[in-house]
Amino acid sequence: MSTDIEHRTTVATPPAPLFHLYADMANWHRWDPDTRAATLNGPFAAGSRGTLTPRKGNTVPMVVTFADPDRGFTVESRIPLLLLLRMVFEHELIARGPSQTEVVHRVTLTGPLSWLIGPALKRQLDAGLPVTLARLKRMAETGSPDAPV
Repeated sequence: MSTDIEHRTTVATPPAPLFHLYADMANWHRWDPDTRAATLNGPFAAGSRGTLTPRKGNTVPMVVTFADPDRGFTVESRIPLLLLLRMVFEHELIARGPSQTEVVHRVTLTGPLSWLIGPALKRQLDAGLPVTLARLKRMAETGSPDAPV
């Protein structure tokens, strides 16, 4: 069984500047209010490992499983205390002309515990992802996640 959560927005910029914001993991907290800190041991590329510390909760390990400046990136995490829950975070960039990109943030929860934990995480992600996308959009378009739209 899996739980899928997806939200999207359109940003007035090509994919590369958005990918640059993604690759700058030390500053994720600026546009993602649910992230306290993120680290990566190595380049922003498939196979690199790091950690993510949410605002609420404990630091979890993650691994980059896909990274392409034109298409986005994916990370996978397993919560140490819940080894039976796998979380995949996809960040898809779809060019919509020379100066627009559709940004899709998708989270997939799988594993034997997804039926138990999935509904609560879905509610939390459904509330948080639109805010994160709005802040990412403002950051990409204005340089500040708090700029008026």
